[in-house]
Amino acid sequence: MTLHNMAGLSLRDLEYAVAVADLRHFGRAAERCHVSQPTLSEQIRKLEALLGVVLFERLPRRVAVTPQGAPLIERARAILREARGLLDLAQQQQAEPMKGRLRIGVIATLGPYYLPALLRDVRARFPQLVLRLQEGRTDALVEALEQGELDAALIALPAPSAALESAELFFEPFLLAFPQGHALRAQRRISLDALQSGELLLLEEGHCLRDQALSLCPLPREGREERFASSLEMLRHMIAAGEGFSLLPQLAVQGRTDLGGLIGLRRLAEPGVGRRIGLVWRGTDPRRESFSELAAFLRQMSPVGQPEDGGGAQPAMA
Repeated sequence: MTLHNMAGLSLRDLEYAVAVADLRHFGRAAERCHVSQPTLSEQIRKLEALLGVVLFERLPRRVAVTPQGAPLIERARAILREARGLLDLAQQQQAEPMKGRLRIGVIATLGPYYLPALLRDVRARFPQLVLRLQEGRTDALVEALEQGELDAALIALPAPSAALESAELFFEPFLLAFPQGHALRAQRRISLDALQSGELLLLEEGHCLRDQALSLCPLPREGREERFASSLEMLRHMIAAGEGFSLLPQLAVQGRTDLGGLIGLRRLAEPGVGRRIGLVWRGTDPRRESFSELAAFLRQMSPVGQPEDGGGAQPAMA
């Protein structure tokens, strides 16, 4: 069959043919299909001409399926079943949009501290959702999202691409983390101005948290030892070792006492020092309403509580 002929084949004509085969009568088949008998008969003739096969033998008192038409009628039944299955699947997707595989990226400075408390609730709320998680840095996650390799991502806002839509989930404060015995511990209220020194430890380039820390504490590069941590965990250990201080997201230190009191924590005097965490997705994705629903659910469960001090210093609440 040529492509031109394929364009003339309709599911409605297949329904007419199956109805005639079932009822062995053109009039009753027309009643089932809610059309007039002349209309049904004319469409059957057009279908036979399109296929090049006579489907029915018109006898005086009945209609019989021809031997050549029998396998075509069975194939028509299968095609109609698949078409109905397609419609059923579409209706299920409308009724349960958060279903099936969802590929979510998450920045490395958030995933290990946010996801453990999140996954149980998400799986309970969306039991038909199959999560596929990917960790990375913001630029890599945004590129994968724009290329269709990810469906959504958890990053610090604002999203660095106009092609993405976003929904803010929560605000995560930054806490000052300093080593045991550091002079900063003697200050009751610590401001950002007090952090303008070469002791500020940073993550490697490419981490959005590094850029956020530098925007808050711009440092001269002259005379500065270039030592950077590859991860938040390494950064915590560098602080505990006495190499310097840094700004850490609250989730990364919340409830952490595994370094035996080697790190002290303080809130900064300035209010609103931190980052906005959000869910982002492609603006062209037809699942926009589903992503908004997911974001609304995540927003209900703020993971940020009161920080615990790992070195005996009570956090100075701004």
